[in-house]
Amino acid sequence: MKLDHIGVAVRNIEQSLKAYEALGLEAVHRERVEKDRVDVAFVPFEGGRFELLEPFEESSPVGKFLAKRGQGIHHVALGVDNIDRELTRLQDAGVRLIDQAARPGAEGTRVAFVHPESTGGVLVELVERPHE
Repeated sequence: MKLDHIGVAVRNIEQSLKAYEALGLEAVHRERVEKDRVDVAFVPFEGGRFELLEPFEESSPVGKFLAKRGQGIHHVALGVDNIDRELTRLQDAGVRLIDQAARPGAEGTRVAFVHPESTGGVLVELVERPHE
């Protein structure tokens, strides 16, 4: 596994991007993820990238996160080669999962979340990129 990205919940992507641009970083990909009810912008840096998440519905998981905790780190995403195998391995180890099976994510990925109860309070996303 390797770091894929750090998810950051924001109220306004455009406004948040100004600070990242001041740091010399810029968004390289933007997308609306209908299923998760968020707009995303990926901002790469050496060794990883930020995924800015702006909900377009307050009732979305990120919308609820913002209402409860405010802006900030939402999750840490780890890249995996075979998400189905990793989910089985984690289930067998007794790790609590939010997603029992992988689902579609941004950029054509397959994703699944590990419950923060099992990871010391950190929401962990597993990401499998399309095989080329």
